[in-house]
Amino acid sequence: MMTYKGYMAQVEYDDEAKVFHGEVIYTRDVITFQGRSVDELEQAFRDSVDDYLDLCRERGEEPDKPYSGQFVVRVRPEVHREIALAAKRTGKSMNAWVAELLEQEAKRVLHL
Repeated sequence: MMTYKGYMAQVEYDDEAKVFHGEVIYTRDVITFQGRSVDELEQAFRDSVDDYLDLCRERGEEPDKPYSGQFVVRVRPEVHREIALAAKRTGKSMNAWVAELLEQEAKRVLHL
């Protein structure tokens, strides 16, 4: 996985064309790049992200950000109630309580 300015890319190798092809993931906009070496690929990735940000700026558009820090989780009403009660018992808001648990679990799974 490659990262630059908060954007992440997935890379594949085309053995017939002898070229690496990458695409920025987790955005609605399509941002691609390619290179024949790792150095060329990394530079092409940075250039593509910078070009995308420049284009958005020129158009007066807000660039699509890979992660906003917000997402919706749907649970059964009973679970929603239990989460609210558990958060209240710890003296935290539901958002703070859930965010803390998700962060802890993500770090455990990713071994951070």
